[in-house]
Amino acid sequence: MRIGILTQPLYCNYGGIIQCFALQTFLQRMGHDTIVLQREFHRNYTVKGACMYYVKYIMKLLMRKESSWHYYISPKRRAYIAQNTNKFIEDYINPRSPHCYSTEELKQETLSRHLDAIIVGSDQVWRPDYSPCLPNYFLDFLEKDNRIKRISYAASFGNDNWTFTDNQTSRCRRLLQRFNSVSVRESTAIKLCKEHFHVNATQVLDPTLLLEREDYESLIPQEQEKRGTLFCYFLDRNQKKKDIIKQIVERYQLKSFESMPLLPDTTYNLYEDIDKCVYPPIEEWLSAFMEADIVLTDSFHGTVFSIIFNKPFWVIGNKSRGMARFESLLSLFNLKNRLITDSELMNNDFMEPIEWNTVNEKRIALKNKSMQFIFNALN
Repeated sequence: MRIGILTQPLYCNYGGIIQCFALQTFLQRMGHDTIVLQREFHRNYTVKGACMYYVKYIMKLLMRKESSWHYYISPKRRAYIAQNTNKFIEDYINPRSPHCYSTEELKQETLSRHLDAIIVGSDQVWRPDYSPCLPNYFLDFLEKDNRIKRISYAASFGNDNWTFTDNQTSRCRRLLQRFNSVSVRESTAIKLCKEHFHVNATQVLDPTLLLEREDYESLIPQEQEKRGTLFCYFLDRNQKKKDIIKQIVERYQLKSFESMPLLPDTTYNLYEDIDKCVYPPIEEWLSAFMEADIVLTDSFHGTVFSIIFNKPFWVIGNKSRGMARFESLLSLFNLKNRLITDSELMNNDFMEPIEWNTVNEKRIALKNKSMQFIFNALN
């Protein structure tokens, strides 16, 4: 079959990139022809546009509303900080469509490919604030009677709170009801689909869990110098977390290390210290899980890869990015005790082991169920 994959824009998000790689690789191994449909934010960079963007950004902060994760910067600067992640995309995620900056461009690209199916997912494709155009991720660009199979795989809302407007809910409900098969990543999303879209959904694993540890190890250069024993992968870095890491390192005689830019890609850094905002290669990030003895993270995919590499881990809950993702994932493997707050961490037995044989058996069973969903959806 000719299958299109529609996910969030590929940029510097390690988890977003690697889940796309995993889904495309899995489908290609099944014998399908795939193409990643690259829906992008429209970034017609102008001084006036930049001013309007930051006025809206500041207003959202003042109103304590969730603001978009991306920054309004020139394409040249975006490419510079994403030079390593872009290389991974170029090398490993192929084929890809040209960037589509509008619904019409996405529609024409889809028609020209003569696709048999489109799979929406995975990651937070149904999180309104993260999407270049939310209805696109419900396939609004397809005619109602189009023969293309409409499938969602491990689609995520990001959290268990309903963030769609009434208009978005009504429109996306109609669109999702045209899907042939619907699957979601979190257990809470099953309830959200039923309550708001009147659609039954199946829970499946994140695409990264469809591949094996060896698949990721094959991406890592053979000779890697061990950087430390405690891998700290935080999307939201702050002084409190730094203090916790310092205490853990001193208590347990560990050596901590990271695989992130030296500085976060905040707006001012992108104009003052852009060299320190460049993201390390994804291969280096994957290698960190292989090297580490223990992982400390606030990331969903940081948690996933700790499980894949069988590394003892602790997850510091990240409420602003959504707790449902962590709770749902860890419940599948009976590991909810590994999700704690930063204030609880120092009271825990940080060296508490995990029974990996049990976890791996559960992972295989869940993987088989997820694979069966894809087989059934496509056939």
